[in-house]
Amino acid sequence: MERHLAGQIGWLRPAVLGANDGIVSTASLVLGVAAAHASHDSIMLAGVAGLVAGAMSMAAGEYVSVQSQADSEQADIERERKELETDDPGERKELVAIYVGRGLDPALAKQVADQLMAHDALGAHIRDELGISEAHNARPLQATFASAASFAVGAAMPLVVTAFAPEASLIPIISLTSLVFLALLGGVAARAGGAQVAAGAIRVTFWGALAMGLTAGVGALFGTVA
Repeated sequence: MERHLAGQIGWLRPAVLGANDGIVSTASLVLGVAAAHASHDSIMLAGVAGLVAGAMSMAAGEYVSVQSQADSEQADIERERKELETDDPGERKELVAIYVGRGLDPALAKQVADQLMAHDALGAHIRDELGISEAHNARPLQATFASAASFAVGAAMPLVVTAFAPEASLIPIISLTSLVFLALLGGVAARAGGAQVAAGAIRVTFWGALAMGLTAGVGALFGTVA
């Protein structure tokens, strides 16, 4: 059986999003606090707090979002089940129309619809009418754990660098290493999804650099005012 990249979407999207957010938000937070001339201990404390808060926020947000999608899918399936029980001929005609629209002649479309409905009527309508497939259906817990874990891993990268970087050169070291992490993440994500590696790396790095630059600027401004 062929293995398609689309089958990875259930975990790939939240994992990449989580790791990217972990690196960007934590590096930006660390840079903002460092630019405000805080002590090394205060910078580390802010970074750790950002890691914990961000991971929980990602987990909660992803669960609510994907669970809402799953609830909608389940409601559509239950509605389709009832329609099959009350109007089998009408549902059969809907399936025939779908196959005709995809290029089959009416006679063949009717034969295909009859055979599929005899085998698994609900499954045929879920797949061909509702467009819900096993590879793309909502998995709330999978998305939740993928988001939280990947955010924590991503956030840990700039934190480890912060812990060992000299305080005098903390800002340039965190900036450079975080951009490298983002470029690698963007490239890996693009490769896993079958897209262009260079484009994925550049896209992620650009937005990460913008976020870190703005946060560092705010920290420097408030640090000067204080």
